[in-house]
Amino acid sequence: MGEMKKNAAEYPLPAPTPPGVAGQWYRELAAGRLAFQRCGDCRRWQHPPRLACAGCGTGELAWEQVSGRGSIFSWTVTHRPLHGAFAQVVPYAVVIVELEEGIRLVCSTRGISNEELRLDFPVLVEIAAVSAQTALPFARPAD
Repeated sequence: MGEMKKNAAEYPLPAPTPPGVAGQWYRELAAGRLAFQRCGDCRRWQHPPRLACAGCGTGELAWEQVSGRGSIFSWTVTHRPLHGAFAQVVPYAVVIVELEEGIRLVCSTRGISNEELRLDFPVLVEIAAVSAQTALPFARPAD
């Protein structure tokens, strides 16, 4: 599973606080769990969260923890901030991590320079507290 790092004071950027089922994903992160919805009928993982299974349509969904181990599937480097708070961190990478469980997750990186990014780069997704109520996933090099 992903590890929780406490460094909220180091994160000066806006943090998401969505309502509903999307908010549940962030509540799982805030509790230190990298968890995703999994269908109780067809066993399909899904992300982003939904009210029903995207595979079979059932509402029998549960939150299950994953390993946090995966590799970089794709990435982009942002040079132009869409929000003023991000001007202090450009250029920054946003990666798509393909977890061992087959789930693809979009997140930022820590401990990986933009020049080091490559396909299949092994990573571990860690969870970092970014405010008193919010945590976010970050990909770092796997040990």
